[in-house]
Amino acid sequence: MTGTDDAVAEDTLYVLTAVLLTPAQFPSVLGDDYPAACTALGLDPRATGYGLVLGQDGDGARWTVVVDDVSLVAVAIASWDCGMEYELSPDEDSVVCALPGWPLAVAVAAPGVAAPHDPAPDPRADSGELPPLAPPDPGAWGPAQRRLGADAVASQWADWREQIDESAVAGDGSAAKTAENGEAPGGNGTDGENASRADAADAGAGTAGGGDSEAGPTDGGSVAPATGSTDGEGIVPDSAHGASSGSHPGVRRALAEARAYLDAPPPPGRVRSSFAPGDARTIRADGPGWSMVARTDDMAFLLLDEVPGEILPVRRGAELPGLLKALDALAVRPS
Repeated sequence: MTGTDDAVAEDTLYVLTAVLLTPAQFPSVLGDDYPAACTALGLDPRATGYGLVLGQDGDGARWTVVVDDVSLVAVAIASWDCGMEYELSPDEDSVVCALPGWPLAVAVAAPGVAAPHDPAPDPRADSGELPPLAPPDPGAWGPAQRRLGADAVASQWADWREQIDESAVAGDGSAAKTAENGEAPGGNGTDGENASRADAADAGAGTAGGGDSEAGPTDGGSVAPATGSTDGEGIVPDSAHGASSGSHPGVRRALAEARAYLDAPPPPGRVRSSFAPGDARTIRADGPGWSMVARTDDMAFLLLDEVPGEILPVRRGAELPGLLKALDALAVRPS
């Protein structure tokens, strides 16, 4: 963006946190897949990806600095996740651009500077400049909040899984319709009877950083021991309400579109696979109006744009295991 590179370079950046933007790992809030996430930031979808460094300048203004040194950012994130200090100071030559604002909610602030705020408009910028980046409204429900909710379910799978009645989900498939028939599981053969409701505000309230973290000034970096999530990992799900959503056609549509990915592979990042306990994998898939979270050795959960704030459990059934295995085979995995 015109003028923003110089605006940050002329001042110190207090680094608060960082995230990766790669085909295998990117902030879901930005889009259904990696190219869409890059487009949201005005970036070309480079195969090697980017690192996003979120911080404040000397006036307290929010900036997102995009760097092409992905390995450096990955090492910093891994160190912070282990509770270690790491001074993230990207080389000036690695800076691709600096964007005003933050695309994610950050729970910490740099000490000794003004409270986080958007920088003043650059008078040198042209009229086509995008407004400052901002996280989605946690009080609303839409694609961004839906994806954040799915990320929260993925990161807290055990919490959500234990809320589902085994007798309603497991079944033998003889009386109740299976997931592959597009039905949410229900007790005693009643579809959707045990759908869990997620609070829309919680599902959209992803945060980066946590606790009382200090960031010291350096030229473009600082020690940033911030912990927490930029994709909703800190969200504690509500208990299951037993709300009945009935047989929702969106469930059938989402499963059909997920299966269609096997014949026509989607853009990179639309389907991702990550570690899960044992020999299982966690599958995250997105499509127009839906998000899926599943374990290859277990059931799946769906979130739909047209069902605000609800997490719809999908029974394992006879066909879901094959679908998840096939999605895992085509998914992008962290290197």
